[in-house]
Amino acid sequence: MKKSRMPQYKGIQALYVTLSCISLLQSICILFQATLLAHIISDLFHGTPVEDLYLDLACFLLAFLSRGVLTWVRQKVSYRFAEKTGAETRRRLLDKLFELGPSFARSEGTGKLVTLALEGIAQLRIFLELYPPRMVSTAVLPLVIAGYVFFQDAISGVILVVTVPIIIIFMILLGLAAQKQMDKQWHSYRILSNHFVDTLRGLETLKFLGHSRRHQVSIARVSDQYRSATVRTLRVAFLSSFALDFFTSLSVACVAVGLGLRLVEGSMALAPALTVLILAPEYFLPVREVGSDYHATLNGRTAADNIQAILNYDTVQAAAELDRSSSWGPDSSLSLHGVDVRHQQEAAYSLHNVSFEIKGTMKVGIVGESGAGKSTLIDVLGGFLHPSNGRIHWNEPELQSLVMEQWHKQTTYIPQHPYIFNDTLAENIRFYVPDASMDAVTRAAAAAGLAELAASLPHQYEETIGNGGRTLSGGQEQRVALARAFLSDRPVVLLDEPTAHLDIETEYELKQTMLRLFEDKLVFLATHRLHWMLHMDQIIVLDQGRVAEIGTHESLIRQKGVYYELIRSQKEGIR
Repeated sequence: MKKSRMPQYKGIQALYVTLSCISLLQSICILFQATLLAHIISDLFHGTPVEDLYLDLACFLLAFLSRGVLTWVRQKVSYRFAEKTGAETRRRLLDKLFELGPSFARSEGTGKLVTLALEGIAQLRIFLELYPPRMVSTAVLPLVIAGYVFFQDAISGVILVVTVPIIIIFMILLGLAAQKQMDKQWHSYRILSNHFVDTLRGLETLKFLGHSRRHQVSIARVSDQYRSATVRTLRVAFLSSFALDFFTSLSVACVAVGLGLRLVEGSMALAPALTVLILAPEYFLPVREVGSDYHATLNGRTAADNIQAILNYDTVQAAAELDRSSSWGPDSSLSLHGVDVRHQQEAAYSLHNVSFEIKGTMKVGIVGESGAGKSTLIDVLGGFLHPSNGRIHWNEPELQSLVMEQWHKQTTYIPQHPYIFNDTLAENIRFYVPDASMDAVTRAAAAAGLAELAASLPHQYEETIGNGGRTLSGGQEQRVALARAFLSDRPVVLLDEPTAHLDIETEYELKQTMLRLFEDKLVFLATHRLHWMLHMDQIIVLDQGRVAEIGTHESLIRQKGVYYELIRSQKEGIR
């Protein structure tokens, strides 16, 4: 996935204008502080009574307090922008992930996407909270201070102006090295996240097979790679911080030596010299803050690049003429013409030259041997995957894919392993309809055969299930998915091997419930269990990514082609 440029977040221009005004006011306060402090010290050195300096001391205190208040306001403004932008970015990211669907999650890795949605957004907030105010301060404060220093002492002004570009160039070189190390660290962290999630998912299987301890070696190796990448990143960060402090201190020392020599020679007054000496560290302060925060915000910058790459992921939308109010009904039609899917440029086709047409409400079975392309076709039909080639027609408009909101609102997707959220049973059922009433939830649960389970739970529909809650069997998880479908009542249902992991008794228990769900809907059922095909109105038979046959169960049996051989090989006993 390509890296993207930092996006123009909503409100970023107004933030920069506000921060620029605050930085300008801060620079004025700094000038007042330095000038008043220098004059107070100079007057005291020349014997002026303290009583005569009360007004100057009060003005100095006012400038000091004003600078502190402006710093607090700057932090609050940046914090609110970071919180708002982080929440909006997370919402957009989750919407995009739902749009891209499970095939994208499989290709990118669940661990990576979870890391981006949780820690990545948190790191992005830190970046937005620190980076804009630091950059604005670096652009405004040194410019104002340098102009004032030139007014006080041109030689010191030249030293300051000449030194900063050298420091910035050096910091850019170190920053590039740090960015390279941070990219490696982030890559290692993504591998670790994916590895951890996969390990958790397969832990029961590993224990059952007696390989859980052997897996420790793999976990230790991945963890060590992440540790090494982190140490290398910290090494560059410490080096750059040392270099920045060294060069800024050296520059301030050069200014101080020059001022001291001219004070000894008597060619410069004490008050201007003190003013310049006080302002010299303030001149370098924004650059030092950027340098110190740069490494703290690198994670956020990297996370922002990865998040934006997902948000910019190529999902060609539907044609503009598609009626956004379109809803699947008896008169609707869907056709695929020459659809190809190839996941990599040189890889074999997962689907090749797939063409068929579906009209109205009907039940469509998708069968074939393992690897024939059943799940890939479901991903295309569900709007989770963009075809490499071909055309799709939903009613009249020609589309390049079904990856669009209008189609997603028509569909319910039931995978082999439905995801159960760590929430109540009722909220899990409300997945597609978050504001559904409790009466609607109980009716959907009853239709899916969950009423008995709910009645047996201590808190019934308010019982927490999923990770950290009550665990459900595979059949119960599928009933939760069916309850979601009954509650949403969407006209298109897509099922990808929904009973492949269930024993035959549980499958037959679910079968009657699922058949009730299929009534008056367009159903696409991908499965290798062929007894379902007796209930299908049309069957699409795939063979090595191609459509081998299309027809009813009876017509395909008579043809004695691929479908007939599948039945014979499985010995289903279907006639």
